Amino acid sequence: MVEFDVRIKAGDLYDYMLRHTYNSFAGLLGSLVGALMVVGGLYTRTWLLLGAGVILLLYLPWTLFLKSRQQMLANPAFREPLHYVLDEEGVHVSQGGTEEMQKWEDMVRAVSTGRSLILYTSRVNACIFPRRCLGDDTEQVIRVICAHLPAGKVKIKG
Repeated sequence: MVEFDVRIKAGDLYDYMLRHTYNSFAGLLGSLVGALMVVGGLYTRTWLLLGAGVILLLYLPWTLFLKSRQQMLANPAFREPLHYVLDEEGVHVSQGGTEEMQKWEDMVRAVSTGRSLILYTSRVNACIFPRRCLGDDTEQVIRVICAHLPAGKVKIKG
């Protein structure tokens, strides 16, 4: 069992959104098309094509940045810290007198970024554990996740 508190910041949410988006088909396709437009524009000296490619490449990260800031302001759940307990049953999260629990067998996958550990509770929803909040408990959290999820669902780099 491991317990910790998490206070999500806009940068943590942005990191999650970037990882989630660029690991989807649409995110990868948009990046590929943008990169091809830039290369094609440079090769043919077509400045309009080059400009369109640059705009396409910059659009998604910029909109995700704005969306993360907007969600931080609009969602009251981000104003207070979340208390997590990872035990044999699953992941318990509590905040302001309410508690929810997600069983390990219902978890979709676990991944990591340089900034966070991300535990997907559905295809699009996740628990974000910023490494700055985990501190010395990071390795223990990784061990608990790896012990309860099948190896095929875990893509975490220490």
